[in-house]
Amino acid sequence: MTGNTRFAASVHVLAYLAYKSGAQVTSAEIASSVDTNPVVIRRLLSALVNAQLVTGHKGVGGGFGLASAPANITLLDIYRAVEPQPDHGLDRFTPNHKCPVGARIETILRTAFLKAQTSMEAELACISLEDVHQQLKHVCTGKR
Repeated sequence: MTGNTRFAASVHVLAYLAYKSGAQVTSAEIASSVDTNPVVIRRLLSALVNAQLVTGHKGVGGGFGLASAPANITLLDIYRAVEPQPDHGLDRFTPNHKCPVGARIETILRTAFLKAQTSMEAELACISLEDVHQQLKHVCTGKR
């Protein structure tokens, strides 16, 4: 899974857990909502448990739930749980350093990407899972 997909899917997972409001939800049920394999969801849930955003319980009646109220979880928390070190592709970027452009482009890109990353993270810090949940409540109907 790519970085962007992992983050979006993780927000989906937590939004689903908020939607289920306190119920213990299996990885298979979450996978059905995300439309992916439960193994993929379990990997994401592992990172989210490690970041203490999700709790997991084994056995009959077990499953996953939010570790905190949705208002206490920001999109930045989720992002950092599943994308701890974004590199924007620069770790695999190998320009020709004998070229005047190739010799300098990495420094220019790192500066630009750092500014963009900082701005994005500031915006994600302003959006809580509760904000996402409230938006979904207006469009999601039916049983939980």
